[in-house]
Amino acid sequence: MKNAFYAQSGGVTAVINASACGVIETARKFPDKIGKVYAGQNGIIGALMENLIDTSKESDSNISALKHTPSGGFGSCRYKMKSLEANKAEYERLIEVFKAHDIGYFFYNGGGDSADTCLKVSQLSESMGYPIQAIHVPKTVDNDLPVTDNCPGFGSVAKYIAVSTMEASFDVASMAATSTKIFVLEVMGRHAGWIAAAGGLVDDSIPVVILFPEIEFDEKAFLAKVDKNVKEFGYCTIVVSEGTQWPDGRFLAEQGTRDDFGHAQLGGAAPVVANLIKDALGYKYHWAVADYLQRAARHLASKSDVEQAYALGEAAVNLAMEGKNSVMPAIIRTGNNPYTWEIGMGELKDIANVEKMMPMDYITKDGFGITDACRKYLQPLIEGEDYPPYKNGLPDYVVMKKEMVDKKLPSFEV
Repeated sequence: MKNAFYAQSGGVTAVINASACGVIETARKFPDKIGKVYAGQNGIIGALMENLIDTSKESDSNISALKHTPSGGFGSCRYKMKSLEANKAEYERLIEVFKAHDIGYFFYNGGGDSADTCLKVSQLSESMGYPIQAIHVPKTVDNDLPVTDNCPGFGSVAKYIAVSTMEASFDVASMAATSTKIFVLEVMGRHAGWIAAAGGLVDDSIPVVILFPEIEFDEKAFLAKVDKNVKEFGYCTIVVSEGTQWPDGRFLAEQGTRDDFGHAQLGGAAPVVANLIKDALGYKYHWAVADYLQRAARHLASKSDVEQAYALGEAAVNLAMEGKNSVMPAIIRTGNNPYTWEIGMGELKDIANVEKMMPMDYITKDGFGITDACRKYLQPLIEGEDYPPYKNGLPDYVVMKKEMVDKKLPSFEV
């Protein structure tokens, strides 16, 4: 019998804790094979620094409440582990910590970078003579992991953006006759425009222009489209992905700084677009950046997203119990009408560091909208409501006690 280690990675979502709930509740069903589940405090950094949370100290009711609580219940981090060749010491440290705490199962809940880490840990542990079953649990609001039909976290963000686009459009439409005619909503999505595409799910009577990372920004065509919409409808709503790029490859929203993953830090595409419209067309505008709101909005989560997030956490443990290693449970779509799905599996060697972009047949020919094929793909992912319990008018979310495990090794700097 071995213990398990679970960690959350990267930007959190409205449903990542549902996956944590799935992992922990399922692990508790195998007391003869899994001892305790330790969670990394602030993700993989928790393992490197031997800051391990003993989830067995959390009550069943608290673990269950994770399913309706947003963000990372045990803390996440943006920490990209380098290649084995560049920093083998970090990976060796992970194995040392796992060995010291009798950990034989590694469940890493994140996107492409964490899939890569999971793969490397599995490979190195074999060579070091202490095998670890490393299972990746998919999570990313960007919806850009391969193999899986969609990623937990995306459906809820898509629902939030579709609703926000609709409600803001109702607002600006009511003011357009005498005041604001333009509303710009900036959404996440560095390289893939899945989140921005959700703005196109509103009724056709609402004039929405979408700017995708996959489509080179054509300022002239964009301004012409906006002007046409204002003249026809009286107003126009724009949904712009933070990853939208100028023809020379620069991000509209690039700030000149980089995060800990080495990615350009983005934020500010909305005011850029709004001012382009003001300068060229003279229309009064308002803009907003959805930012953390879009990924923290558990009160508006998609029911299918919650169910899939839990199911993938559950499936990760079941795969480990079957002896699987270096794999990721995945969503396989089996039907659209009605929407049906099942759990499949992918190899981490086919998933790590691979981005799934929007298919070009999901984007209209003019580059500013979504096609029927895209709508058919997206629609089921936002359907269904799964409201959290409320207390005193606010969602009743849980906070973990986070009781720490005694350290056994010398300190380690990250």
